[in-house]
Parts: sequence; structure tokens; C-alpha cells
Amino acid sequence: MRVVSLLPSATETLFALGLGDSVVGVTHECDFPHEAAKKPALIRPRVDPTAQPAELDCQVTELVRRGESIYAVDAELLKSLLPDLIVTQDLCHVCAASPDDLATALARFPKRPRVLSLTPHSLADVWDDIRRVGDATGRRREAQALAITLEQRVAAMEMKVARAVARPRVLCLEWLDPFYVGGHWVPEMVKKAGGDDVLGRAGEPSFRVTAGQIVDSRPDVIVVMPCGYNLARATEELRATRLPDAWSALPAIRDKRIFAVDANSYFSRPGPRLADGIAILARILHPELVSDEIPAAFERL
Repeated sequence: MRVVSLLPSATETLFALGLGDSVVGVTHECDFPHEAAKKPALIRPRVDPTAQPAELDCQVTELVRRGESIYAVDAELLKSLLPDLIVTQDLCHVCAASPDDLATALARFPKRPRVLSLTPHSLADVWDDIRRVGDATGRRREAQALAITLEQRVAAMEMKVARAVARPRVLCLEWLDPFYVGGHWVPEMVKKAGGDDVLGRAGEPSFRVTAGQIVDSRPDVIVVMPCGYNLARATEELRATRLPDAWSALPAIRDKRIFAVDANSYFSRPGPRLADGIAILARILHPELVSDEIPAAFERL
């Protein structure tokens, strides 16, 4: 089977199921595992990913306003790869090529490949999508085993943090200029890590908030997880951001409990490493209870 993945999280899942040799094309963002980055890239961004957050937000907003996709599909390369299966998503057009762009590219195919579209809104959806990828690729047993392992890891972490005497109020910032709070599976991750998300809405998209709303939410912990950024860039952006003066009274600022994390690896992508993201959050929120070795993917600022 020849598989094209137009979604970094799907690429991770395919490799985790032992299908790396079957993957013949990926996106420009598919960088895990390292072997994935060596595959032909079928997607390129129509925005400047190196732009400052405010400028990048303006570029994305303008494209969305005009009804245009943020990514371009290399239709000729896609056709030449002769895929049997294309794995994509219809959850967030800021994260992957739009279905319309893919449909336009597939119109050139004499025989259309199968398209598996993933649209997860929760952790359960993510684990079920792993099973769906397994079903579509003949790796049902491996996918079921992987999903169960991830579910068990998360459940074990929940039991560990259940011993905490208090649940911190947590603010998860998915963007800094303007401020956005994380949605979909992020509030659920916070809950399973032993905290309460003060603004995010489980199962719903991220949304813009004001500095005043953040003040009113009075978080005990602030986790900065800019969508698509690794730890180094998240840390850099946070250090360069002038926080509103009114935030000085927030418990999180007063107690110096503001953290940057590797969102690109452990929070933004709905794939297997979300289980690691929950462990990272648990270590941040309850260091007295969670001493297990976890990825070095957060920094206290």
C-alpha cells in the first residue's frame, strides 16, 4: 500500500504502526519521527511561518477572509506518487490543506485513491482515529494495541495526580498576539493532568480572549503553547512579549508559575504524543507527585 499523509499527526501514527516504508508523501511539517522528514513534501504554506505572531495572525486572517486555503497542494507530485490512500483532516484549515484544495488535486487522477479524513475533537477521538488508520491500512491489531497503551498511560497519570490536595487553575495560551486559549483536547488534557482549565472549552475550537478576561480568570498556572511552535520558539516569543501590567497581580505571575512548552510535539498535533503532553502538564502542575522521567519539553520562566 502506498500512503500519503497530509497531516503531521497522521504521519506519526502511520510510523508508530510500522508503516513508515508505505508512506510515500507527507507535508512540509512532518518532522517526527526523523525519517518522515525525508519523504517528499506535497504541501507548502501560503503564509510566512517565520513572521512575528501578530503578522502571522494577520496573514492567516486575510486568507480565511478571502476564502482561500493557507496551504497549497502540489497536485503534480501527488499524482506522480500514485497513492492508494490519502490521510488528511477536516478539523482546522490553519493546520492542513483544505478539502477543496485536495479535491481539486484529485480531479486529475484517472483513478481516485481512498481518502481518510480525521476530525478529532477530544482525546477519545484521537485514540479512535488511530484505530481508523489501522483499519484503513490493514494494521487493526497494532492500532488497537497502541490506542489501549495510550489510554492506559493517561489513566495511570490520572490516578497519580488524584492524590493532589488541590487542583490548580490553569490558563493555556495557544497564541500570544493576539491572545488565544487552547481548545478541543487541551482542556481535557489539563483535567487529566490534575488541573482546571479556566477559559478553554473542551471539544470546541480555540478562541480569542482579551487581557481583561485573563485577569478575571485568575489562573494559578499559565502554560504558553503557541500552535505549531517548538519549545525554543515558544520560549523566545514569551520572553519577547510584554505582558499587561494588570497581570502582575495574577497568582501565576506572583508565584512565578508561567511555563512555555513544546506545543508542536505534545499539544497541537492530535496524535500519539498527546499522552506525553498530559505527563508534561502533570509534572508542571504537581511536581511533588510526578517525578517520572518525561520529555524535556517545558521551561519555567
